[in-house]
Amino acid sequence: MAGFYEGLVFPWLNDKLAGAPEVAEIRAEVLREAAGMVIEIGFGSGANLEHYPPAVESIVAIDPNPGMHERAASRVRASRIPVTLLVGRAETLPVPDATLDTAVSTLTLCSVADPPRALSELSRVLNPRGRLIVMEHGRADDSSVSRWQDRLNGIQKVVACGCHLNRPIQDLVEAAGFRFGSVRKFYLPKAPRTHAWFTVGVASKAY
Repeated sequence: MAGFYEGLVFPWLNDKLAGAPEVAEIRAEVLREAAGMVIEIGFGSGANLEHYPPAVESIVAIDPNPGMHERAASRVRASRIPVTLLVGRAETLPVPDATLDTAVSTLTLCSVADPPRALSELSRVLNPRGRLIVMEHGRADDSSVSRWQDRLNGIQKVVACGCHLNRPIQDLVEAAGFRFGSVRKFYLPKAPRTHAWFTVGVASKAY
């Protein structure tokens, strides 16, 4: 049953929840900054594909869930951008050092097993001028909300295949050696506040 849920039910449910019009608008806004050779972790069903600008030359798409790749297949076939679709984890990227221009993480750092290691890997594969694009939900700045996120986190991890409600996204990104050139934090409209605190921005490698 666990395999059936993770492979078939959750990909469908995830598409429904992450496909809200409000989320699509944010994707389109932040992905305008993508360019060159891109790596996207947590590629899922390919919801970002339609929002990548002409400046993007190619995409390496990483996701650990084969069920997500099956859902992404039609979008990948229709994409004007060449996409290399790989089953894998963000903590061990099958990519050489300093070879990519842009890294993308949308609604993914909430569920990777080891966020610092995943971010370290993204830093490793980016060239010195590479940038990291982030659109994530996570720990709210409002303590009354974050307390409820802590209480609900155990249930969330079960029903959402490892997704955490209470990861401090900006702190994690900056602790990995990135610095945001632009960042916004806000509650997504029409969603429970425990699930709706978004961090959206573009970060560069700090030296």
